Amino acid sequence: MTDLPLAHHGQKKLGLVIDLDLCVGCHACATACKEWNSGGHMAPLTDFNAYGEGAWGVWFNRIHSFEEGGPEGEGAGARTVHFPKSCLHCDEPACVTVCPTGASYKRAEDGIVLINESLCIGCKLCSWACPYGAREFDADVGVMKKCTLCIDRIYNDNLAPEEREPACVMVCPTKARFFGDLGDPSSSVSELVAARGGQDLLPELGYRPVNKYLPPRRERRSSPPLDLAALATAEPETAGNALLRWVDRLLSR
Repeated sequence: MTDLPLAHHGQKKLGLVIDLDLCVGCHACATACKEWNSGGHMAPLTDFNAYGEGAWGVWFNRIHSFEEGGPEGEGAGARTVHFPKSCLHCDEPACVTVCPTGASYKRAEDGIVLINESLCIGCKLCSWACPYGAREFDADVGVMKKCTLCIDRIYNDNLAPEEREPACVMVCPTKARFFGDLGDPSSSVSELVAARGGQDLLPELGYRPVNKYLPPRRERRSSPPLDLAALATAEPETAGNALLRWVDRLLSR
């Protein structure tokens, strides 16, 4: 595996596209990430005092929630935006530039940024250089860890082709996460970014993250209220179909 100091047009760039309109902040992605990475490439993701006060540990995927719109997030137009964040696999990764041992590197074959734990000395320079807070220090083994885009899933020939996606993408209940080659302008993820005006996180910093975010729509179609009383008295099959149609309208707003 080789370093890729500069990314060029046409190179394969595997990454995520996250639809902030559809993310409901359920943390399924973070939980699935934690579970999958209990074994494999960068396992384990250490926890400390997991069941007590002040629990802390290594998480590759974190979800932040913000209130926006209206005065102080209240009133007409107010809403909650859930913002998942993990390594963005930048084209110009500062974490790779500052690493004194070469432990942090960007793969030429697919653009994924990884850490060679055998070379990492735990100096934390990469975590200080990363403006996105994507680096995690595992205090149990004294090395840095981060999202790998589940390379032990996406290249795993023992899995069915449809399962060769990052764990976070596989489990998302609202289908707010997409995975693919963002270096290919004709890929489904690139077309989605173009259609929805996908954006970089903090583009002014110049690191050119591969992962993109689809911004929340300002204009949203309203969903009719769900008649719970009618559902309670309807036949189970009728009630179930009505509920599925309502959820489908809600998610397609």
